Amino acid sequence: MNKENRLLQLFLTFAKIGAFTFGGGWAMIAIMEREIVDKHQWLSKEEFMDQLAVAQSMPGILAVNISVAVGDKIAGTKGTIVSALGTILPSFLIILAIAIFLTPDIIKNNPIVSKVFKGIRPAVVALIIAPLVTNWKSAGIGWRKAWIPIGSALLIWSGWPIVSNPILYIILGALGGWFVFGRKEEAK
Repeated sequence: MNKENRLLQLFLTFAKIGAFTFGGGWAMIAIMEREIVDKHQWLSKEEFMDQLAVAQSMPGILAVNISVAVGDKIAGTKGTIVSALGTILPSFLIILAIAIFLTPDIIKNNPIVSKVFKGIRPAVVALIIAPLVTNWKSAGIGWRKAWIPIGSALLIWSGWPIVSNPILYIILGALGGWFVFGRKEEAK
C-alpha cells in the first residue's frame, strides 16, 4: 500500500473512532482496539496495551495520544499529524455545531433534545465498562486483586478530603509496584 493510501486509511480510521465515540477516552478504547489491533493489525494486542498504559500516563487526550503513536509507527511524522487530525476533527465539528445550534435553553426546554442526551448516558457507561473488563482480563487481574482498583475507586468517589485525591493512589501504586517488582528483580 502506498504512502498516500496509508495516510488516508489512518485519517479515516481515526475519524471514524472520533466521530462515533461518546464519553471520552475510556469509551473509545474498545473501538480503537477493534480497529487498530483486530481490523488493521497495526499493533499487536500487547503493543496496544503498552500504548494504552503510556497514553494514560501522559498529559493530553487518551485517544489522541494513542492515535499519534500508531500514526508514527505506520507513516512517521505525517502519520502522526493525519491520525491526530482524524481523531480531533470530528469531535471539534460536532462540538462546533452544538455550540452554534444548541443553546442551553434549547437543551433544557426541548424534551426531544433532553431525551436524546439522557438516552446517550447508558450507552456511554457501557462503552466505558467494556474496555475495563477487556483490560482487566488482559492485565491478568484476578478477583483476589480486584479489591485494589475497586477500593481505590470507592475511596476517591467518597469525597473524603484526604483519601479522595487520585494523586495519592498514583503515588501509592508507584511505590507498591517499585516495592513488589523491585524486590523480585533483586531476588534474581
